[in-house]
Amino acid sequence: MIDADAVRKALRQVKDPEIGLNIIDLGLVYDVEMEEGNVHIKMTLTSPGCPVGPQIMEEVDQTARMLDGVTNVEVELVWEPFWTPERIDPKVRSFMGH
Repeated sequence: MIDADAVRKALRQVKDPEIGLNIIDLGLVYDVEMEEGNVHIKMTLTSPGCPVGPQIMEEVDQTARMLDGVTNVEVELVWEPFWTPERIDPKVRSFMGH
């Protein structure tokens, strides 16, 4: 049976095209909940005016739906807590020179 960790792993395929990093390493995915094939993904974007936001959210939805055992996907866009570069995975942040 698929779990939240498997969903997170699959979401590593989804990249922010402006930054070139996946949304997990960027810290854009705040929470993944699973219940009997239903996936609820709580995520944010790097800014409210992100021009590729709809594209990223659609990719998140499609990626999660492709997983075996997933019957429904809900992607919830949230702005709290607001995303900051500190949310980027520390290993990736150090690689970027931050």
